[in-house]
Amino acid sequence: MITTVPVTLGTAGAGRARGYDVLVGEGASAELSRLVATGVPAARQVAVVTDAVVAAMPWFEGIRPGLPFEVHVVEPGERSKTMANVEALCRAFARGGLARSDAVVAVGGGVVSDLAGFAAATYHRGVPYCTVATTLLCQVDAAIGGKTGVNLPEGKNLVGAFWQPFGVLCDTELLETLPARERASGLGEVAKYTFLGEPDLPGLALDDQVARCVARKASLVAEDEREAGRRVLLNYGHTLAHALEASALGRAARGEGGGGDGLSHGEGSGGDGLSHGEAVAVGLVYAALLARRLGRIGDERVELHREVVERLGLSARLPAGLSGSGRRELLSYMARDKKAAHDLAFVLDGPSGVELVHGVSPEDALGALEELACT
Repeated sequence: MITTVPVTLGTAGAGRARGYDVLVGEGASAELSRLVATGVPAARQVAVVTDAVVAAMPWFEGIRPGLPFEVHVVEPGERSKTMANVEALCRAFARGGLARSDAVVAVGGGVVSDLAGFAAATYHRGVPYCTVATTLLCQVDAAIGGKTGVNLPEGKNLVGAFWQPFGVLCDTELLETLPARERASGLGEVAKYTFLGEPDLPGLALDDQVARCVARKASLVAEDEREAGRRVLLNYGHTLAHALEASALGRAARGEGGGGDGLSHGEGSGGDGLSHGEAVAVGLVYAALLARRLGRIGDERVELHREVVERLGLSARLPAGLSGSGRRELLSYMARDKKAAHDLAFVLDGPSGVELVHGVSPEDALGALEELACT
């Protein structure tokens, strides 16, 4: 059974309603041609963006957007999220004659969705795009909400755009092809949603987990499309997670090791053996430790974070061998997080639930890191 989750985005010109549907369930990818036909009725061709691993999957041959299309393949992994690849894609679109009235279709995980979405947002100042989400991480989080972007050596997702898709297909049948660690990467985001109003997620069937996560994110996006308010709560656990990823990518750029190609559908951070979702799981427990340090929560709530992470088969440990200087480097990356306003800002649990907290002292942030390193 396919579940339709609407994402409502307010109104456009002349009071026209904005929004799109997310289709969740086995076989949802078969709806691609209908989605393109209804979402971009003037389109005459499509650019399909995917990564090398997805392109080699037997089921990829069945991807049919219903119009003439050209496939553009990028390397898997977080290191593909670069300005150089955005330029390469846009130049390929231009050589293929892609018009503003045509469409881009992202087929893959979060890296492909972020990269292809940003290329679509910038080419011709914006062409329509949609996503066939092939990983759990992409289905429960990355493909929903219109945040697209790429990384810089200075930090993750520092260059990007809000560019909403005209639809998202979450084919849960495709998740059967995922290696266990890629499934774990998505479960890190599932863990996050348990603290954002979905406490029963760990006990649900997979299709229900995906649909509930999509619905929860859709509600926050509808309330705050441009992340000026409550949508920032979706960054719970991500401040440290992004710092871990950025630190590893930075070391790789300096030739200091780490920063591998990531996991096969592009969900890996590529650094320190952590996928994005695994880094989020660590970040959730770190956020709980920091909240306790600030007097916002007690021991039981910290333990609940650990229990949720462990119940989903994830670890709350920092990468092995991370030195004191490495932890201080993480602090510098966290200070450059997009939530910061010339200060240290974290989404933290508290007596009123999860909320954004500004003005955290470096001593407290580093102290919580030290505490995490000792567990």
